[in-house]
Amino acid sequence: MTDTPTQLFIGGAWLDAADGATMPVDDPATGEIICHIADAGPKDARLAEDAAVQAQEEWARTAPRARSEILRRAYEIILERSDGLAHLMTAEMGKPLAEARGEVAYAAEFFRWFSEEAVRIDGGAGILPDGRNRMLLSRRPVGPCLLITPWNFPLAMGTRKIGPAIAAGCTMVLKPAPQTPLSSLALAAILKEAGLPDGVLNVVTTSRAGEVCEPLLRGGRIRKLSFTGSTAVGRLLLAQSAEAVVRTSMELGGNAPFVVFEDADLGKAVDGAMLAKMRNMGEACTAANRFFVHHSVAEEFGRRLAERMGALVVGPGTRDGVDVGPLIDRTGRGKVEALVADAVERGARVLVGGRTPEGPGCFYPPTVLTDVSPESRLMDTEIFGPVAAILTFGDEDEVIPRANDTPWGLVGYVFTEGLERALRVSERLEVGMVGLNTGLVSNPAAPFGGVKQSGLGREGGRVGIDEFLEYQYLAVPVR
Repeated sequence: MTDTPTQLFIGGAWLDAADGATMPVDDPATGEIICHIADAGPKDARLAEDAAVQAQEEWARTAPRARSEILRRAYEIILERSDGLAHLMTAEMGKPLAEARGEVAYAAEFFRWFSEEAVRIDGGAGILPDGRNRMLLSRRPVGPCLLITPWNFPLAMGTRKIGPAIAAGCTMVLKPAPQTPLSSLALAAILKEAGLPDGVLNVVTTSRAGEVCEPLLRGGRIRKLSFTGSTAVGRLLLAQSAEAVVRTSMELGGNAPFVVFEDADLGKAVDGAMLAKMRNMGEACTAANRFFVHHSVAEEFGRRLAERMGALVVGPGTRDGVDVGPLIDRTGRGKVEALVADAVERGARVLVGGRTPEGPGCFYPPTVLTDVSPESRLMDTEIFGPVAAILTFGDEDEVIPRANDTPWGLVGYVFTEGLERALRVSERLEVGMVGLNTGLVSNPAAPFGGVKQSGLGREGGRVGIDEFLEYQYLAVPVR
């Protein structure tokens, strides 16, 4: 902790907030304050914007290979410091160390992937159909960007946005979540060490998000917003972006259906459920929320899932043998408690969990509910906690409309041994991603994103860099 920066990172320098404000960073496992960090205000945001704007022209002219090598060096540094970064993440966010180490590796892969994409930015050329002009197409950076990241994957969400921006030649102002700013500050230090020029990345940590972000979006100099967070906040940011016609990417909420057919391999289905539900204590937009299980296998599936969930060890993420850490804060835990209580009041049975433990920290036990009413609030609310809600169905034509009956459409999970059904159901689900007989879809090489109110655009994969590039068409007369 002593080596982790606690100041703002602007123009390549570490600075206190202009008004001297600080904010605490808490350990959700104990409720104790880890440290205090700079709490940026509007003056700091403008300073960061100035730095990004001033660096943009020169950074855009930087050779793609040079940008690639900076990302590659940063990737290697992250791997070298994996253990320290994992401990830092566990301290501020709560996830068990084993999972934190997995996120560090996942985060590093975005830098490796986009280091390779930086040198593959292409364009095009040809004769236009009328034969009068040649068409030359080039792709160029969209310009200074505002990147807003969430608390649940503090390192990986940073690299997933910073990586393609660097590769494309864009400068940035990064605003991390106030609950987990330390991972982002550590990442900024790594990129500076890797050779990123001053002003290309600027990090403003703040508890005053509205005061910091809205002027940047309305001011006209920020040309791109990339946001990961709730749909409610996403809508607000879209409205603020409209005034200056800021280009936007939105990775918003989810309400993932997990569909188990009668011909599914229940071993695979339960394994997939554990991944899809319990990754990051259920605090993931990809987390399975609604488990639709065919009535002929629902009892057995519920029994097996409850047995696996009940065997998980809950405790501080730094402790050996712990599987499930605390939720991010008491507000998050209170939401989960209320959703479970509502489901039980409407007739749900608790197979395991369901009771908040006594003592410090924001812990909640892995919970399996069955006989869940479709009217329960958790059917149309992103749970963001370790709660699996099981409902039953009779046939495909019944379950598909129920799975799609949500304004969100990020990811869905389908378990069946029938190839034709697998393809048919996957195509009918209104989601941007499908896990077929697997509970894990995230991969830096794959395009991540959803449909409906789950967002706009894609991150990762070969298309991830497109969000940070514009086309320019040059007409050249044919002589």
